[in-house]
Amino acid sequence: MIDNTSAEQVSFGYQDVAPEEKTRRVGAVFSNVAAKYDVMNDAMSVGMHRLWKDRFVRRVKPRSGEAILDMAGGTGDIAFRLAAGGGSVTVADINQDMLDVGIERAVERGIDTLVWSRQDASQLTYPDKVFDAYTIAFGIRNVTDVQAGLDEAYRVLRYGGRFFCLEFSTTTWPGFKEAYDLYSHQLVPRIGQAIAGDAESYRYLVESIRRFPSMPEFEAMIRKAGFVRTKVEPILGGAVAIHSGWKA
Repeated sequence: MIDNTSAEQVSFGYQDVAPEEKTRRVGAVFSNVAAKYDVMNDAMSVGMHRLWKDRFVRRVKPRSGEAILDMAGGTGDIAFRLAAGGGSVTVADINQDMLDVGIERAVERGIDTLVWSRQDASQLTYPDKVFDAYTIAFGIRNVTDVQAGLDEAYRVLRYGGRFFCLEFSTTTWPGFKEAYDLYSHQLVPRIGQAIAGDAESYRYLVESIRRFPSMPEFEAMIRKAGFVRTKVEPILGGAVAIHSGWKA
Protein backbone atom coordinates (compact mmCIF):
# COMPACT_ATOMS: atom_id res chain seq x y z
CA MET A 1 0.00 0.00 0.00
CA ILE A 2 1.29 3.41 -0.92
CA ASP A 3 1.87 5.94 1.83
CA ASN A 4 -0.60 8.76 1.22
CA THR A 5 1.72 11.15 3.04
CA SER A 6 4.44 10.74 0.43
CA ALA A 7 5.52 14.04 -1.06
CA GLU A 8 6.33 12.40 -4.40
CA GLN A 9 3.66 9.83 -5.19
CA VAL A 10 0.10 9.19 -4.01
CA SER A 11 -2.50 6.67 -5.09
CA PHE A 12 -5.10 7.39 -7.73
CA GLY A 13 -6.94 4.10 -7.83
CA TYR A 14 -4.36 1.47 -8.70
CA GLN A 15 -1.99 4.04 -10.18
CA ASP A 16 0.69 6.02 -8.36
CA VAL A 17 0.76 9.65 -9.46
CA ALA A 18 2.11 13.02 -8.36
CA PRO A 19 -0.03 14.75 -5.69
CA GLU A 20 -1.10 17.58 -8.00
CA GLU A 21 -2.09 15.02 -10.64
CA LYS A 22 -4.32 13.18 -8.15
CA THR A 23 -5.98 16.45 -7.15
CA ARG A 24 -6.68 17.23 -10.80
CA ARG A 25 -7.97 13.76 -11.63
CA VAL A 26 -10.17 13.47 -8.55
CA GLY A 27 -11.65 16.86 -9.41
CA ALA A 28 -12.48 15.62 -12.91
CA VAL A 29 -14.06 12.44 -11.51
CA PHE A 30 -16.44 14.31 -9.23
CA SER A 31 -17.28 16.94 -11.83
CA ASN A 32 -18.23 14.07 -14.14
CA VAL A 33 -20.42 12.26 -11.61
CA ALA A 34 -21.92 15.20 -9.68
CA ALA A 35 -25.28 15.24 -11.45
CA LYS A 36 -25.88 11.50 -10.94
CA TYR A 37 -23.95 11.07 -7.67
CA ASP A 38 -26.89 10.36 -5.38
CA VAL A 39 -28.73 8.22 -7.93
CA MET A 40 -25.58 6.13 -8.28
CA ASN A 41 -25.23 5.82 -4.51
CA ASP A 42 -28.72 4.32 -4.40
CA ALA A 43 -27.97 1.95 -7.25
CA MET A 44 -24.57 0.80 -5.97
CA SER A 45 -25.64 0.24 -2.37
CA VAL A 46 -29.24 -0.84 -3.07
CA GLY A 47 -30.28 2.16 -0.97
CA MET A 48 -28.25 1.07 2.07
CA HIS A 49 -26.13 4.23 1.99
CA ARG A 50 -29.15 6.07 3.40
CA LEU A 51 -29.20 3.78 6.44
CA TRP A 52 -25.43 4.14 6.89
CA LYS A 53 -25.71 7.92 6.80
CA ASP A 54 -28.60 7.92 9.27
CA ARG A 55 -26.54 5.76 11.62
CA PHE A 56 -23.53 8.02 11.13
CA VAL A 57 -25.44 11.17 12.05
CA ARG A 58 -26.92 9.44 15.11
CA ARG A 59 -23.35 8.85 16.28
CA VAL A 60 -22.48 12.52 15.73
CA LYS A 61 -25.50 13.60 17.81
CA PRO A 62 -25.74 17.16 16.45
CA ARG A 63 -26.86 19.64 19.09
CA SER A 64 -28.69 22.89 18.74
CA GLY A 65 -26.37 25.83 18.28
CA GLU A 66 -23.12 23.96 17.80
CA ALA A 67 -20.92 24.62 14.77
CA ILE A 68 -20.35 21.61 12.53
CA LEU A 69 -18.08 21.37 9.50
CA ASP A 70 -19.24 18.76 7.00
CA MET A 71 -16.19 18.24 4.80
CA ALA A 72 -16.54 16.72 1.32
CA GLY A 73 -20.25 17.31 1.89
CA GLY A 74 -20.94 18.33 -1.71
CA THR A 75 -24.48 17.20 -2.41
CA GLY A 76 -25.70 17.88 1.13
CA ASP A 77 -26.76 14.36 2.12
CA ILE A 78 -25.06 14.50 5.53
CA ALA A 79 -25.59 18.24 6.06
CA PHE A 80 -29.37 17.98 5.64
CA ARG A 81 -29.44 15.31 8.35
CA LEU A 82 -27.15 17.31 10.66
CA ALA A 83 -29.21 20.48 10.23
CA ALA A 84 -32.37 18.57 11.12
CA GLY A 85 -30.72 17.81 14.45
CA GLY A 86 -30.24 21.49 15.15
CA GLY A 87 -26.60 21.97 14.22
CA SER A 88 -25.26 25.09 12.51
CA VAL A 89 -23.67 23.38 9.51
CA THR A 90 -21.01 24.53 7.07
CA VAL A 91 -20.82 22.33 3.98
CA ALA A 92 -17.34 22.28 2.46
CA ASP A 93 -16.12 20.56 -0.68
CA ILE A 94 -13.19 21.03 -3.03
CA ASN A 95 -15.46 20.50 -6.04
CA GLN A 96 -17.75 23.34 -7.05
CA ASP A 97 -19.90 21.08 -9.24
CA MET A 98 -20.74 18.93 -6.21
CA LEU A 99 -21.51 22.04 -4.14
CA ASP A 100 -23.78 23.36 -6.90
CA VAL A 101 -25.79 20.12 -6.77
CA GLY A 102 -26.08 20.44 -3.00
CA ILE A 103 -27.16 24.07 -3.15
CA GLU A 104 -29.83 23.23 -5.74
CA ARG A 105 -31.11 20.37 -3.55
CA ALA A 106 -31.20 22.68 -0.51
CA VAL A 107 -33.28 25.22 -2.44
CA GLU A 108 -35.68 22.48 -3.52
CA ARG A 109 -36.08 21.44 0.13
CA GLY A 110 -36.47 25.00 1.38
CA ILE A 111 -33.33 24.70 3.54
CA ASP A 112 -31.59 28.06 3.84
CA THR A 113 -29.61 27.63 7.06
CA LEU A 114 -26.53 25.95 5.57
CA VAL A 115 -23.27 27.71 4.71
CA TRP A 116 -21.59 26.45 1.53
CA SER A 117 -17.84 26.81 1.05
CA ARG A 118 -15.28 25.58 -1.47
CA GLN A 119 -12.42 24.14 0.59
CA ASP A 120 -9.45 21.80 0.22
CA ALA A 121 -9.59 19.39 3.18
CA SER A 122 -5.81 19.40 3.50
CA GLN A 123 -5.58 23.24 3.53
CA LEU A 124 -8.67 24.64 5.23
CA THR A 125 -8.98 28.43 5.36
CA TYR A 126 -10.74 28.44 8.76
CA PRO A 127 -9.02 29.66 11.94
CA ASP A 128 -8.03 27.30 14.73
CA LYS A 129 -10.64 25.90 17.13
CA VAL A 130 -13.86 27.15 15.51
CA PHE A 131 -15.97 23.97 15.14
CA ASP A 132 -17.59 21.66 17.67
CA ALA A 133 -17.75 18.70 15.29
CA TYR A 134 -16.15 17.69 11.98
CA THR A 135 -17.78 15.13 9.72
CA ILE A 136 -16.63 13.59 6.47
CA ALA A 137 -18.56 10.84 4.68
CA PHE A 138 -17.07 8.87 1.78
CA GLY A 139 -14.60 11.66 1.11
CA ILE A 140 -11.39 11.17 3.07
CA ARG A 141 -9.96 8.60 0.66
CA ASN A 142 -10.17 11.18 -2.14
CA VAL A 143 -8.08 13.75 -0.24
CA THR A 144 -4.66 14.02 -1.85
CA ASP A 145 -2.83 14.01 1.50
CA VAL A 146 -4.99 12.07 3.94
CA GLN A 147 -2.83 12.74 6.99
CA ALA A 148 -2.84 16.48 6.26
CA GLY A 149 -6.62 16.31 6.04
CA LEU A 150 -6.80 14.67 9.48
CA ASP A 151 -4.36 17.22 10.88
CA GLU A 152 -6.55 20.03 9.58
CA ALA A 153 -9.66 18.43 11.10
CA TYR A 154 -7.90 18.42 14.46
CA ARG A 155 -6.75 22.04 14.05
CA VAL A 156 -10.16 23.54 13.35
CA LEU A 157 -11.93 21.69 16.16
CA ARG A 158 -12.37 23.20 19.60
CA TYR A 159 -11.13 21.26 22.61
CA GLY A 160 -13.71 18.58 23.27
CA GLY A 161 -14.64 18.62 19.59
CA ARG A 162 -15.74 15.44 17.83
CA PHE A 163 -14.36 13.90 14.64
CA PHE A 164 -16.50 11.44 12.68
CA CYS A 165 -15.64 9.77 9.39
CA LEU A 166 -17.81 7.39 7.38
CA GLU A 167 -15.76 5.55 4.80
CA PHE A 168 -15.59 2.37 2.77
CA SER A 169 -13.05 -0.16 3.96
CA THR A 170 -12.32 -3.87 3.47
CA THR A 171 -14.80 -6.39 4.81
CA THR A 172 -13.39 -9.21 6.90
CA TRP A 173 -16.41 -11.51 6.49
CA PRO A 174 -15.33 -14.74 4.72
CA GLY A 175 -17.32 -15.39 1.54
CA PHE A 176 -18.86 -11.93 1.52
CA LYS A 177 -15.43 -10.40 0.87
CA GLU A 178 -15.02 -12.37 -2.37
CA ALA A 179 -18.56 -11.60 -3.53
CA TYR A 180 -18.12 -7.91 -2.68
CA ASP A 181 -14.84 -7.73 -4.61
CA LEU A 182 -16.46 -9.31 -7.65
CA TYR A 183 -19.43 -6.95 -7.47
CA SER A 184 -17.22 -3.88 -7.00
CA HIS A 185 -14.79 -4.55 -9.82
CA GLN A 186 -17.12 -6.11 -12.36
CA LEU A 187 -20.56 -4.60 -11.83
CA VAL A 188 -20.06 -1.10 -10.37
CA PRO A 189 -18.31 0.30 -13.48
CA ARG A 190 -21.11 -1.17 -15.63
CA ILE A 191 -23.75 0.45 -13.41
CA GLY A 192 -21.81 3.71 -13.69
CA GLN A 193 -21.85 3.45 -17.46
CA ALA A 194 -25.56 2.62 -17.58
CA ILE A 195 -26.73 5.36 -15.19
CA ALA A 196 -24.11 8.10 -15.38
CA GLY A 197 -22.55 7.28 -18.76
CA ASP A 198 -19.18 7.03 -17.03
CA ALA A 199 -17.57 3.67 -16.24
CA GLU A 200 -14.05 5.02 -15.66
CA SER A 201 -14.96 7.36 -12.80
CA TYR A 202 -16.66 4.53 -10.95
CA ARG A 203 -13.76 2.19 -11.67
CA TYR A 204 -11.53 4.75 -9.92
CA LEU A 205 -13.90 4.97 -6.94
CA VAL A 206 -13.76 1.18 -6.50
CA GLU A 207 -9.97 1.15 -6.83
CA SER A 208 -9.61 4.01 -4.34
CA ILE A 209 -11.43 1.91 -1.75
CA ARG A 210 -9.00 -0.97 -2.29
CA ARG A 211 -5.99 1.32 -1.87
CA PHE A 212 -7.30 2.98 1.28
CA PRO A 213 -5.68 2.00 4.61
CA SER A 214 -7.23 -0.81 6.62
CA MET A 215 -9.41 0.05 9.60
CA PRO A 216 -6.55 -0.33 12.15
CA GLU A 217 -4.15 1.63 9.91
CA PHE A 218 -6.59 4.48 9.45
CA GLU A 219 -7.38 4.59 13.15
CA ALA A 220 -3.63 4.94 13.78
CA MET A 221 -3.56 7.90 11.39
CA ILE A 222 -6.44 9.53 13.30
CA ARG A 223 -4.50 9.10 16.56
CA LYS A 224 -1.37 10.50 14.90
CA ALA A 225 -3.32 13.69 14.15
CA GLY A 226 -3.84 14.06 17.91
CA PHE A 227 -7.29 12.58 18.46
CA VAL A 228 -7.98 10.49 21.55
CA ARG A 229 -10.68 7.96 22.46
CA THR A 230 -10.63 6.79 18.86
CA LYS A 231 -13.11 4.13 17.85
CA VAL A 232 -13.94 2.08 14.77
CA GLU A 233 -17.47 0.78 14.17
CA PRO A 234 -17.49 -1.73 11.28
CA ILE A 235 -20.60 -2.15 9.15
CA LEU A 236 -21.02 -5.26 6.98
CA GLY A 237 -17.85 -6.67 8.48
CA GLY A 238 -15.92 -3.54 7.61
CA ALA A 239 -17.12 -2.93 4.05
CA VAL A 240 -18.07 0.42 5.57
CA ALA A 241 -16.81 1.84 8.86
CA ILE A 242 -17.54 4.76 11.16
CA HIS A 243 -14.32 6.19 12.62
CA SER A 244 -14.42 8.66 15.48
CA GLY A 245 -12.16 10.54 17.87
CA TRP A 246 -12.11 13.47 20.26
CA LYS A 247 -9.88 16.50 20.56
CA ALA A 248 -8.71 16.63 24.17
